[in-house]
Amino acid sequence: MMADDAPLWIPTQEQIDAAPMTAFMNAAANMAGKVFSSYADLHRWSIDDRETFWSLVWDFCGIVGDKGERVLVDGNKMPGATFFPEAKLNFAENLLKKTGLGDAIVFRGEDKVERRLSWNELHALTSRLQRLFLSLKVKKGDRIAAMMPNMPETVAAMLAAASIGAVWSSCSPDFGEQGVLDRFGQIEPVVFIAPDGYWYNGKAIEVADKIAAVAGKLATVRKVLIVDYLGTSLDVAATIGKAAALEEALSPFAARPVAYERLPFSHPLYILFSSGTTGIPKCIVHSAGGTLIQHVKEERLHAGLLDGDRFFYFTTCGWMMWNWLVSGLASGTTLLLYDGSPFYPDGNALFDFADAEKMTYFGTSAKFIDSVRKAGLKPIRTHDLSSVRTISSTGSPLSPEDFRFVYEGIKKDVHLASISGGTDIVSCFVLGVPIEPVWTGEIQGPGLGLAVDVWDDDGRPLRQEKGELVCTKTFPAMPIGFWNDPDGRKYKAAYFERFDDVWCHGDFAEWTVHGGLIIHGRSDATLNPGGVRIGTAEIYNQVEQMPEILEALCIGQDFDNDVRVVLFVRLAAGVELDAELEKRIRAKIRTGASPRHVPAKIVAVSDIPRTKSGKITELAVRDMVHGRAIKNKEALANPEALELFRNLPQLAD
Repeated sequence: MMADDAPLWIPTQEQIDAAPMTAFMNAAANMAGKVFSSYADLHRWSIDDRETFWSLVWDFCGIVGDKGERVLVDGNKMPGATFFPEAKLNFAENLLKKTGLGDAIVFRGEDKVERRLSWNELHALTSRLQRLFLSLKVKKGDRIAAMMPNMPETVAAMLAAASIGAVWSSCSPDFGEQGVLDRFGQIEPVVFIAPDGYWYNGKAIEVADKIAAVAGKLATVRKVLIVDYLGTSLDVAATIGKAAALEEALSPFAARPVAYERLPFSHPLYILFSSGTTGIPKCIVHSAGGTLIQHVKEERLHAGLLDGDRFFYFTTCGWMMWNWLVSGLASGTTLLLYDGSPFYPDGNALFDFADAEKMTYFGTSAKFIDSVRKAGLKPIRTHDLSSVRTISSTGSPLSPEDFRFVYEGIKKDVHLASISGGTDIVSCFVLGVPIEPVWTGEIQGPGLGLAVDVWDDDGRPLRQEKGELVCTKTFPAMPIGFWNDPDGRKYKAAYFERFDDVWCHGDFAEWTVHGGLIIHGRSDATLNPGGVRIGTAEIYNQVEQMPEILEALCIGQDFDNDVRVVLFVRLAAGVELDAELEKRIRAKIRTGASPRHVPAKIVAVSDIPRTKSGKITELAVRDMVHGRAIKNKEALANPEALELFRNLPQLAD
């Protein structure tokens, strides 16, 4: 084992010289008339002089559009500041700058299907989709919703939507009917895109019935487009009203040059969904300009992407990492898309993909790395991986053991970039810095232009102590707001209620002596099993429909370097929690929400603590389970119920 008092990796001078971060630092130093001797110096300048910094990012990363004169208006307002108020751009135009016969997308499915789209072919498919959408009278501001696998058509459909100024929203096809409706039902899409099915764990999963049920309840949808994956799109489309197989729908439209409408920097681009801990998921609206400039900054500078790189992140279309991945096109990279289980037929699928496609950036979840280690796999012995410069991990904190495993079991000379941010900003607060060392268990640093800090409960900065992750100055990737929140009340309550005019993210974090950060997990009630953010309300919506269950409470329990979902149930009189009931509870959650929502443990309790206003209190239960002090017991109507959750033997293994 390597000692924790020495870095796991130190970039060579050659690597530092080749990093886009170094070129940017030199450009910034010339512009500011300063000498930056470290990343910390550059970061300090980037938040002290945000106008110059973000203007330089626009120029350095080659954003296509009209920048305008002003960079930041009302910069002290949070929320309320405006970046690039006169700018006009189109998100899709920036992702489709490149042309030619080289790979834009390489797709590999679990069923071993492999497809390639050149840049010219991606342009052509986007053009045909754009023409199809226009024929359906899609206009700027309209919503296009997709329940899709991570495949090329999904990327092209998003680009076509963005080219018009339509707003894109997506989830993965393993969501249950209600989970899809809880999301798309709020945003009233005019087009709904879905596959004829998908592959997972060696099985072809058909979704025709779910598509029909969802489409039947989305009253605003004019057209349902069925994308072929299992080879049955024509058959599926024939059974659903307003539906057509995508290939059939595209047949009248030949490819032309894609037409781009340049729109304001703040024009909506994406709607992403919160985990919904207190009700149906919140609809978080992200701007085209804010998303673009934040992503190109992160991917060019922090990820070190170069034109021609082979860029991979293991993600579904229901996770913000999909949105982050597709932005790699703006840096001229080839997107490597994988859909299916990363462990079918064994744990080598993604490493095989890396070798076959000469992957340069290998992005995955902390849970995947942990699973590879626990499976006893050693890709360092079985795979070449010589092309991989960066391995990135997100979704949940990467344990120190797994930091070491990357270097001992996967690749010795690699930049390990643990990154963290979220759906809320469709990007990162803290992430990799390719010109700095990697230390065990630490994220390397805060993102450029982001005034990240760690505060105590009274709003005082902490050093080498655990506290709330905050951002004290406004930044372009802040959401425009929430959908159906005209006065901004929900938006402000989500991030600005804890500290005035300061973004409070809900992560439990700590600065390290090296200037890096450790994320200790979520400080709110959001669940994070396997690195996938899910909400308790989505679980309650399913189980509380069952007559045997009077009430439920769900927490994430820290367990075995991950978080597992624990469901507590208060049962109806005369009901026992036997194996049969547990099986039905899990089946209900799996089909109604998604497989990721299924609890690892189900425990029957006689009472559930609630506040005086009648709300169940997940945070207090989670603290009790973890043996932590309970805050604000006086707010509880029945504090004695907390004792039911102390030292439960069912949660010890």
